[in-house]
Amino acid sequence: MSEPAITITHGALPPFPPRRAAFVANLLSLFYGNREETELLREKVGQIESYGGRLIPILNLLFPGGTPDLVLEKAPEETLNHYLQDELGLSLPNIVTLEHDDYLAIVRRLRAGKPLEELAAIPERLATHQLDCLHGYVTDPDLSILAEYCSAATLSTEEGSRKGNNKWLLHDHLEKEGLPVFDTVMVDSPDAVPTALRQLRDQGYARAVLKSQVGASGIGIHAMDTHGSVDPVPDLFFFEGPCMLQGWLAPGHGNISAVYSPSVQLYLEATLGVFLYDLTEQILDEASIHEGNVAPPPHFIDRPAMQETLYEQAAVAGRWLHDQGYRGTASVDFLVTETTDGSMQAYVCEINARVTGATYPAVLARHFQPKGAWLMRNLRFRQPQAAQSLLSLLDDHGHLFRPGMPAGILPINLNADPSGRIVKGQFLCLAATIPECERYLHLGEEDLPVTFDFERD
Repeated sequence: MSEPAITITHGALPPFPPRRAAFVANLLSLFYGNREETELLREKVGQIESYGGRLIPILNLLFPGGTPDLVLEKAPEETLNHYLQDELGLSLPNIVTLEHDDYLAIVRRLRAGKPLEELAAIPERLATHQLDCLHGYVTDPDLSILAEYCSAATLSTEEGSRKGNNKWLLHDHLEKEGLPVFDTVMVDSPDAVPTALRQLRDQGYARAVLKSQVGASGIGIHAMDTHGSVDPVPDLFFFEGPCMLQGWLAPGHGNISAVYSPSVQLYLEATLGVFLYDLTEQILDEASIHEGNVAPPPHFIDRPAMQETLYEQAAVAGRWLHDQGYRGTASVDFLVTETTDGSMQAYVCEINARVTGATYPAVLARHFQPKGAWLMRNLRFRQPQAAQSLLSLLDDHGHLFRPGMPAGILPINLNADPSGRIVKGQFLCLAATIPECERYLHLGEEDLPVTFDFERD
């Protein structure tokens, strides 16, 4: 088998092939049947049913050539949809609403070979579209059985999706390829963690991080000290098998003076290969949970050699992901250390083989401004707001982005409480430079009548 081609586009979007597609935007499927991780995600994130709305502005860009179907757990905010379509000129997908429990009920009946009866309306609608493919955040047996019912293929294989999101398999490949990897001890049960911690402590690490083979949005990652008592580790970490316990690289360890978290955005296609289309910096909280992204990475703008290293390592990881059978958008996340003498070292942390928190802003930003800068933050309002009020206030001050503007704020998605008022949203700042993006973020805070908090993705 020949190696897939690697194409670096430096901000230009890949040539997304035209497909008649449907996307099942169900975040509760992220963990391949690990129910404890699923419930933990619901508890940590909140408003999880409305997160799929982030796909509304980008799905027609990812699947051109027809109107794709987007299966959401909750009906979207129509005010925002009018802005996306009428003001930004974006084509929007056909939206189908299907709650998680109803989706599972459909899958159970299909698996049992039973007629769908009154549940048939939504799958029949997908089937009559004569789809080429179904896609989702992950490709699992549930998505596959729905695809079979619709006489469609899945964009990615089940094996490609599950292996592509497996941190241990990637670590093993990178090590065999001779790339830098974190000092790692494999542990096969919670009882083995204390001994493994002592091994890392003996290597000079003050802290370590336990990683499940499969995790997302901070779920399946547990940081701990190598000294003193050991926090109990839930069994859910070992759902996929042994976990990795890795030494924590941070300022103060050895001669490390700073650490950075860049990410390369990927698109994988069967015949065209792997496209590396954007280079970003992740915005992480103290627990390394994703809160947003900025592009280009501020610390590497004047360091072309490090940019080249990141692309080279992302290409190795991307080829491996392509070989697993995964297709679609993905990201390769890094940790880069800087030492007191100014030298730098890049480590691949993981691949997220799915539409990620950086996919939405990267695709939108590069659609409107391929060569500019962008900044995306998750903002929670301390007081719930009406959607129309939020957009009107930004617009009244001249800060709501429209095509042709040199800079502005583009709301990607709005998360509502049960009353329909907005409690949280994802906001994209577009401008020529990062300082200008940051200025617009502050302007947005001044425009709106409440103070907001930055929040996890």
